[in-house]
Parts: sequence; C-alpha cells; structure tokens
Amino acid sequence: MEAKKRHILMADVVGSNQKDSNELMADFQMLVSYTNKIYRESIESPLTITLGDEFQGIVSSALVGIDIILAMEEYILEEEFDFKLRYVLYEGLVETPINPEVAHEMLGSGLTNARKRLNEMKKDTSRFYISTKSSTELNKMMKVTQHFIDGWHPKDRSTVSGFLQGHDYKALAKIHQKDESTLWRRRKSLAIDEYLLCKDLIHHLVSG
Repeated sequence: MEAKKRHILMADVVGSNQKDSNELMADFQMLVSYTNKIYRESIESPLTITLGDEFQGIVSSALVGIDIILAMEEYILEEEFDFKLRYVLYEGLVETPINPEVAHEMLGSGLTNARKRLNEMKKDTSRFYISTKSSTELNKMMKVTQHFIDGWHPKDRSTVSGFLQGHDYKALAKIHQKDESTLWRRRKSLAIDEYLLCKDLIHHLVSG
C-alpha cells in the first residue's frame, strides 16, 4: 500500500499521575466515547485510548480535527471534568491500511512524529500543537484560545458552558437563579465573545 498523508490526532492528560486514577479513567473514557459518537462520520480511525491517559485516531481533515479538539474542551467544561488535555493534530504519512475499528496496528512517519511532538510538549505550557497548512497562524490562535479556556475558574464552568451552548444571559439568569445584570457582566468578564471570535478565526484559517 502506498503511504498517504493523513490527519493524525493524539492527546494525553496533563499531570495524570496527580489525579485519582479511577475517576480520571471513567471521565476520560466518557469523553472519548462521546467524541467518537458525535464525529463518527468524520473519523477514519476512532479515537482509541492507548496508554491509559492517551488517545490517538485518524480524522478526515484538519477542520474536523480542530472541531474535535474544541468540542472536547467544551465537553470537559460542560461535564466539569477535573483534567486538561494536551493535543497534537499532525498531517503526516501513514504507511499501513487505516483501521476503521480501532486506532491500533498502524505505522508511519506521521504517527511517529506526532507522538514525538506530544512528548516534547510535556516540557512546555502549550496544550495545542497543529501541524498542517497555516500552522504558524493556527498555533498562535490556539495559544490565545488556551488563554481563555485555562483562565476560566472551575466555579465558572457551568456558566461558561451555558453561554457556549447558546443560552443568552437572561436564560442563564433563570437557570442559575441570579440577577440578569450579573449574568450580563459575567459574559463580559469571562470573555465569551472573544473566545467565540477566536473559534471563528481558527475555522477561517483552516478553511482558507
């Protein structure tokens, strides 16, 4: 089989050895299962947990990979999981047939380089690395996006998630039984609109 470039998505849990292993694994498996279900039409080889706190998979395009990364981050917020992921989206060669059932038994320089990069990121604070067209601009935008996500305090997760699900401040005020003006100010202070703008710009860069 001729080697072909694929979009490889890998991730691992930041500081997994500091977490309760049973709770972490249950939540991590829930996240991966949810993502595989939602994106099953756009995943060529499903996200597969490989080493307990890591997963790998093959997605159909860079845009799908970006969508999955951001969707996973927002699902972590929604479910209030107590962990963060470090991601690599790498366009590289896969020299063996794609396994459509589980992301095992595949070889290629793309997979090797993606894993190498994921390991290198453990020395850095960045949680996102994109290697595809417009990589430089994309990684800058992902760094800004990380600034917003990592800046949200755990106590604000339900509020942030509500806004990201499309609720306006009036609806969230009723849900949280708070004053409307309080929720309006929270949308501003949590920089929800700026985060959504980053998402739009990232999609533009990937699609352009």
